[in-house]
Amino acid sequence: MFSSFGRYILLLRLSFRRPEKFNVYWAEIMREMVSVGIGSLGIIAIISLFIGAATTIQVAFQLSSPLVPMTVAGSIARDSTILEFSPTISALVLAGRVGSSIASQIGTMRVTEQIDALEIMGVNAPGYLISPKIIACMTMIPLLVIMSILLGISGGYIACLVSRVVTPTDYLIGVRDSFDPLTVQVALVKAVVFGFIIASICAYQGFYTSGGALEVGQASTRGVVYSCVMILFADLVITRIML
Repeated sequence: MFSSFGRYILLLRLSFRRPEKFNVYWAEIMREMVSVGIGSLGIIAIISLFIGAATTIQVAFQLSSPLVPMTVAGSIARDSTILEFSPTISALVLAGRVGSSIASQIGTMRVTEQIDALEIMGVNAPGYLISPKIIACMTMIPLLVIMSILLGISGGYIACLVSRVVTPTDYLIGVRDSFDPLTVQVALVKAVVFGFIIASICAYQGFYTSGGALEVGQASTRGVVYSCVMILFADLVITRIML
């Protein structure tokens, strides 16, 4: 375990060395941003809408007492979406979509000796392959989380219109009532940390792959599993520190 952690730290150190040619790295960062951000819009939008709708309906069901105003359903759904559902569930989904892609891409380059060819040509392979992915994930995942929050709250409003468990007016009053900007800050900090975890762990698993196609698949699976575990652990730590 200590050996693996040491290799992970050394790989990160190599990844953020000064680039040989900034223009090449910049083009790679832009390409990764498009892949991570635009490529994940659809799945994040669908998940956010349905989670927001389901959360609102379940909260309204739990608040069936006449002593509790139904506006509370909007407040609880808002805070749950901002603090937990949008950043954490989006990160877990992106670990499966983006993380597996990173691990399999770098792992395939390793087993086909493309990384060895880059190193022979004097290119800093970790910097060229890994740092653009980390930067792209740390930049685009917070933007995806912001979109997820907006769509999750919108999904709750749509659920109110369709199911009438809560009137849309009560829901909007609850969403606006006692809003604390700290919750958005916590969500964005989580998103940045989760983006770093997904990109770095999956890239590490792919970079040190050895063997053939079977080992590439195993490295991709390990990357996703370890990323999900570390996301949940980081979620607990950040929540405890900031709240």
